[in-house]
Amino acid sequence: MSRRFLVIIEQDEDGKYIASVPSLPGCHTQADNLADLEKRIQEAISLYLDEAGDIVPTTEKLIGVYQIEVLP
Repeated sequence: MSRRFLVIIEQDEDGKYIASVPSLPGCHTQADNLADLEKRIQEAISLYLDEAGDIVPTTEKLIGVYQIEVLP
C-alpha cells in the first residue's frame, strides 16, 4: 500500500538541501543535491513508519506555500 506525504524542502546557508515531513514529527534529512535528498527522505519515511507500527498519520492536503517579505 502506497502512502503520500507532504515534504518541505529548504536550502540552508551552506547550500545543503533539507527535507522534513510535517505529519511525521522528527522525520527529516539532508543532502548535497535534490536526487540524493529524495532517496534519503523516502528512506527516512520508511524507517519512521516501521517504528510507528500501527500509528498511521492522517493524509494532509497542501493549500499553498508562501514566501512573504516583511519590511522593517
